[in-house]
Amino acid sequence: MDHKTSSRWLGPAQLTAAGFLALILGGTLLLCLPFASADGTMTDPVAAFFTATSATTLTGLVVEDTGSHWSLWGQIIVLCLIQAGGLGIMSITSLTGMLITGRVKLRSRFSTAAEGRPIFQGSIRGTLLATLALTLFFETVVAVIVGLRFYIGYDMPALRAVWEGIFHAISAFNNAGFGLRSDSLISYNADGWIILPLAGALMIGGLGYPVLSELFRRLRERIDGRLRGHPVSTRRLSVTTRITLAGTAFLVVSATLLIAALEWRGFLSGMSTDVRWLNAFFCGVTPRTAGFNSVDYAVAHPITLMVTDIYMFIGGGSAGTAGGIKLTTAIVLLAAMFAEFRGRRDTTVGHRTVPKSVVRQAMTVAAAGVCAVTFGVAALRIFDPQFTGDQVSFEVISAFATSGLSTGITASLSTPSQLVLCLLMFLGRVGPFTLVAALATRNVVRRFDYPVERPFIG
Repeated sequence: MDHKTSSRWLGPAQLTAAGFLALILGGTLLLCLPFASADGTMTDPVAAFFTATSATTLTGLVVEDTGSHWSLWGQIIVLCLIQAGGLGIMSITSLTGMLITGRVKLRSRFSTAAEGRPIFQGSIRGTLLATLALTLFFETVVAVIVGLRFYIGYDMPALRAVWEGIFHAISAFNNAGFGLRSDSLISYNADGWIILPLAGALMIGGLGYPVLSELFRRLRERIDGRLRGHPVSTRRLSVTTRITLAGTAFLVVSATLLIAALEWRGFLSGMSTDVRWLNAFFCGVTPRTAGFNSVDYAVAHPITLMVTDIYMFIGGGSAGTAGGIKLTTAIVLLAAMFAEFRGRRDTTVGHRTVPKSVVRQAMTVAAAGVCAVTFGVAALRIFDPQFTGDQVSFEVISAFATSGLSTGITASLSTPSQLVLCLLMFLGRVGPFTLVAALATRNVVRRFDYPVERPFIG
């Protein structure tokens, strides 16, 4: 491919970054307008930009209270930004482009696989429709449960209960974490009918569309096989699906137990035993880039904040609504470490050999994430030295991992710090996609090799 042809080509990842940026700027413009605020005045452009960025990147950090500052129209704009970000400008842009051209180029296939999206069986149109159907199905189920709970359990007017159910369901499934209360879900932390459905939506949305698609396809095959009397397939799930399911279970269970142990006499004190476990479980789910909080992290133990930092940085499943460096990246890195410790030549996961190129990609994504977080912490420590290192690190990692959890300092940060968080939210949402796609599709052929020399390591 000559240079002229290569320069004209924009892959799905580049289109995604442009799409997200356009959506953020459009959302900022709309949120600045008087009709979007509850008092009918124009909103500060920085606050509007921060809110649009947080909603589009599915983060959940806010500088203005969603329920009181924004009017109904403003809340609808925020919800539309969340839904558009959740469906993925990347997937929509790339799949739509393929539909228009009527073909799927080989390079686009490589980009699609590299960005964590499977090359689904069936048509591209069918894949897009299936993604939309899965999203709407889960959001509808959660909206009905939560809306009915608000209506029956809290005597909320019917229309308000419907709106609350829809807003929280879409926010939860897309792992955005925007709520309509200034204290997020603290007011409902003893109500399992609200906490558990939202936690379920967070986990399902965080699994990623490739995993959900494979699970539904397998379920359909089993049902069809049993109805027609055909033998049920015994094929194993893909490595990505097994990694995501096992990793999600491990992280949620371990986080629940750690939070319970660390905060049993901390922010969980004063609750009954079952409510303590309910909130420990929710605290184990939310670091997977959820944004909702049922407890006050401002009074959390520093070790709790550190543990939550780690879980936020890891994130959830690939090609889903979760953020972070992704479970698959973290597990591939661990597998590579164990292989090196044992002196093995190849990295294996689930009785499958992981290509060396994938290991390098995982290392690059993780290292880039560390660099972004380091930059963010340094910037906020310079611009806002009044906050502690624990608070700043928590805020920065939450922004990069698009988690949305906060110790309550977001609105008190200076404008430069808030803009740094916007950059981190944007990088956290589109950066890993762009980086991995660039690494996977870039294959420079060099017609010579340098002499080999082994540097000392460690």
